[in-house]
Amino acid sequence: MAFLDRISWTTLLLVAVILGLAPFSPEPHLWEKLKMLVSGTLVKPIDWFDLLMHGAPVVLLALKGLRQVRAGS
Repeated sequence: MAFLDRISWTTLLLVAVILGLAPFSPEPHLWEKLKMLVSGTLVKPIDWFDLLMHGAPVVLLALKGLRQVRAGS
């Protein structure tokens, strides 16, 4: 997990916001895929890939935050 320490907060936050909200219209892919996951309609491989691609930066951001909190910084 040391690779998270090498990624700056600014870079990670920027990527998480841009990929998390892209495309901006009609609704962000991440939100759409999360709704599909909850409703049970996330079945196509491309949908799982979209969820992974758009959600990974948000997960990395959360992991970096947890790592920093646990380190006491």
